[in-house]
Amino acid sequence: MSVACFGGIYSNHHALRALLADCEKRKIDEIYFLGDVGGFGPFPDRSVELLRRSSVRAMAGNYDVAIGNNLEDCGCGYTDPRDNHFAQISYNYTLANTSADNRVWLASLPSELRTTIGGRSVALVHGSPRKQNEFLWESTTSHPFIRQLCEEFSADLVLCTHTGIHWERRLPDGRGLINVGAIGRPENDGSHAVWYTILHEEKEGLRTEFVPLSYDWQALALEMEDQKLPPEFVETIRTGWWTTCLEILPPKERRRGRF
Repeated sequence: MSVACFGGIYSNHHALRALLADCEKRKIDEIYFLGDVGGFGPFPDRSVELLRRSSVRAMAGNYDVAIGNNLEDCGCGYTDPRDNHFAQISYNYTLANTSADNRVWLASLPSELRTTIGGRSVALVHGSPRKQNEFLWESTTSHPFIRQLCEEFSADLVLCTHTGIHWERRLPDGRGLINVGAIGRPENDGSHAVWYTILHEEKEGLRTEFVPLSYDWQALALEMEDQKLPPEFVETIRTGWWTTCLEILPPKERRRGRF
């Protein structure tokens, strides 16, 4: 059995189409989406409608809750004024361009999904099991914390997204935490690729495969310009380097980027 998991579409309907095609080519058995359909990119309804027509099992991220309930902001969890400034621009555009019917659908999504893969209990959340918009970073997440999280929430594996950067940390007994990545924008690594995750059921246990995904980023950038989205957003798509949402990054993750 193989299970694909991804997060953060961020209105990148080009990447979502590429992911669905890639999963079909790989004959993936099940696909899970960990939240945040909108934000950052153009034409949010295109991503929502693609997702609704697919067989993907979807859950809500903070963005979906906010759009679905017409809240004042995205509830992203940023604390820096610059991060919040760009987040509000993105949120206002997404809210104004998401249909009423799609907002109802977003509001109906569950806040968590549970499944069993290869005899392992798996909890799928957006930020963390503790808080929907909690950022779990590789450099600041310890083994004792992961052990406590798995025990407190009765899961062998906790899968999350929200940070936009994939990573994995396992305990000696196989329990662990996996950030599945996001397909909406590159990972601040100078590459155009975005990332999702496949869990493979094998005799030895569950094997994690992080998958780089190519898509038509040139078309996305042109659509963003046409929709008058911030040039900083477009630069990220064209260069692979984050220009916004940087202040939330811990020092180790920040040093990997250009800015």
